[in-house]
Amino acid sequence: MPLYRDEAIVLRTQKLGEADRIVTLLTRTQGKVRGVAKGVRRTKSRFGARLEPCMVVDVQLYEGRSLDTVTQAETLAPYGDVIARDYTAWTSATAMLETADRLTEEREPAVQQFLLLAGALRSLAGGEHDPGLVLDAYLLRSLAVAGWAPSFHDCARCGADGPHRAFNIASGGTVCPSCRTPGSAAPAPATMELLASLLAGDWVVADASVPQHRREGSGLVAAFLQWHLERGVRSLRLVERERA
Repeated sequence: MPLYRDEAIVLRTQKLGEADRIVTLLTRTQGKVRGVAKGVRRTKSRFGARLEPCMVVDVQLYEGRSLDTVTQAETLAPYGDVIARDYTAWTSATAMLETADRLTEEREPAVQQFLLLAGALRSLAGGEHDPGLVLDAYLLRSLAVAGWAPSFHDCARCGADGPHRAFNIASGGTVCPSCRTPGSAAPAPATMELLASLLAGDWVVADASVPQHRREGSGLVAAFLQWHLERGVRSLRLVERERA
């Protein structure tokens, strides 16, 4: 299919030559694709700001050997314009975009990841919840879709009924006294309840949480994410600095 059309979220861009950009897109049906947007950096570019991070677009591409070519792009949701006005929302969004980029493979369909990211960006743009909560909810759910759902109640190792107090990242979540290993954390019960609510989408509980438990929960989520990705997510440093 040399020419194809899809709905896409712009994950990142990088300069190419004097006027072009390579645009990384997470599409609804094709998975992650990379395409060249020719002339996009010119003042009178026909693409305008449509191919900036966080934008949701209806895009047409011509398939190439290593890189596709963007031939058309129409804005479906200008989330980037709105999110960029709020630094806290923007840092959360950039961490989500980087995570989506890391969790998806080129040309591998990832419909659930696409829908999760689109929903999280919509929530950030609409100011529905605290940006930090939206970020942590997205990270937990995207990890679950990737096959790394953490346990916040029963023991992640032996399955013993919970709740349990200890949390061990390498084990996959909460662990019972018998499975607890050195280095396990002991989060507050309210923190575990918050994380479970974010994973389940229980925003009544999440929105009622206090800053202390949100900070503790965010630290666990960041550590859990980076353990499974096997290297750091650079954008999270900006989020952590904002929360400090």
